[in-house]
Parts: sequence; structure tokens; C-alpha cells
Amino acid sequence: MTSLRVHGIIPPIITPFKKNGDIDYEAFVQNIERWNNDQLGGYLVLGSNSEAPFLTHDEKLKLIELTVANARKGRTILAGTGLESSRKTIHLTNEAARLGAHAALVLTPSYYIDQMEDAALIRHFTEVADQSDIPILIYNVPKFTHVNVSVNVIKTAGQHPNIIGMKDSSGNVEQLSAFFKESPENFQVIVGTAGALLPALRIGIRCAIPALANAAPNHCAYVQRFFEEGLVQRAEELQQRLTPVNTAVTATHGVAGLKHACTLMGYHGGCVRSPLMELTDHAKKEIQDILSEAELLSHAK
Repeated sequence: MTSLRVHGIIPPIITPFKKNGDIDYEAFVQNIERWNNDQLGGYLVLGSNSEAPFLTHDEKLKLIELTVANARKGRTILAGTGLESSRKTIHLTNEAARLGAHAALVLTPSYYIDQMEDAALIRHFTEVADQSDIPILIYNVPKFTHVNVSVNVIKTAGQHPNIIGMKDSSGNVEQLSAFFKESPENFQVIVGTAGALLPALRIGIRCAIPALANAAPNHCAYVQRFFEEGLVQRAEELQQRLTPVNTAVTATHGVAGLKHACTLMGYHGGCVRSPLMELTDHAKKEIQDILSEAELLSHAK
């Protein structure tokens, strides 16, 4: 397999829905066209913030196709292809490869949670990697799956030449550091939340896939840029401004909050898909106030 290294900020791109629940493909493409002018390293389509569990198989393929077709040349395209069975994951991964995705982000299976011990996860990721036409990355997001990948899984499965890294969205910086220190050589650890962006950079991590990058891509990118240029105080100040915003659009208000923040910042947030609920007017005002306090609204497009 061709070696793939990812760097910079990669948004787990949202899926705008119309009020009737259909995907607004035109708005989806327009978002990518706007992000193409932002300081990003690539795009993740079909991540948690894409509302991937609510998408049909055909919708997933269409979104991958549109992302590949409209992304700025040279940007890395990741596709979330993790499903509950190894067989179905392999099938979707290779369809994503056929459509032009550069690598796949493979979520931990979680329905039979009590059976998802290290041996089962190692076998799953290895089996997918063996039969995948593109490199894969392990996706650890215990908030949603209630499965927390162990260091042992990373040390073992990470030795596979087609398992090139992982995205850790746990928010646990100590665990993130352990993944980074104990992973095999050339295995990339990617931080999955803007709240841990600067701590991750200090560890030595050089790529992030944070939800906040949908609404504030350049601000996230500047945390990394400042840090890498040795402007640590500026990176710290910007991180402090972004952390309350990140909390609002993830832990507090979820995908609906993230989408509203995108709308306020000039992107197409669209609606969420049922059974997710739209924000109340009070919540919308709360997000607007948080964005304003963080001095982000002045940068809206």
C-alpha cells in the first residue's frame, strides 16, 4: 500500500438536510467550495458530524463522490466506512476507494459491546485492513460507541502495514499521549476534538479532525500554525477562545449546535435529520453569544 501522511486540520464535514429530511446536495457542495479557500488539509466525509448513522448506503456513496469531485486538488479525502460487521465495513471501504477516497476511517463496532474486547477489535481491524484497497485508520469515539480502544489494540493492530493511524475523539489527553508514545513507528495518531488541539500539538501530533473546523476552520488552523512557528502564547490565547465554542457545538448542543454555528459563520448548516431535534431559539442565541464572545462572528463569510 502507498504510504499516506495526513497533516493539518481536517473537518468531519456536516451533511446539510432540507426541512423534509432530504440531503441538500447543492448546499453540501457549496460548503466544500467555501472550505477549499480555507486553510485545511483535507476532508472527512461520513464522520459522526455527518450524521452518518442516519444515511442510506446510496446517500453515503453520493456524498463521497461529491467530496472527491469538488475538493481542492491535493487535499486528503477520508471516508468514514466503519459498520457493525467486518464484511459490510470492507464492502463500503472498497466502494469509497473506487470513488476516490484516499483512506478510510473505521469506527469500532459496538452493538455487541460486551464482546468487543481487544482480541475481537484486533481481528476486525486486521481483517478490514487485509481486504481494503486503501489504507485505514482506527476511529475511537467512546462517547458514542461506549467502546474505548486500548493501547494494546493500537500496538498490535497498528503493526499492520495498511493500518496507518487512528483518530482519538475521547478527549482524554493522557490516553492520547499513551497512544502516541506506544504506537508503532509511522503510525499516525490524530486528535479528534478542538478542545484538545493544543495539548495534542505539544505531544507531537500534527493532524486534527475536530467538529469545530466546520464552522471555524481557519481559527483551528491558526492554533497549529502559531504553535509550529513558535508563537506558543498566541496559540494558547486562541485555544482559550475556541474551547468554550467547541464545548457548545459538541458536548452541549451536539450536531444541531454545530450546524447553527456553521450557518452563523456563513456556511450552509441546514437541518438535522430525525430523530435529532432542531435547536430552540434560546439555544441559538446562546451559540451566537458564544461565537461573538470568542470574536469569531467578525470573520463570518
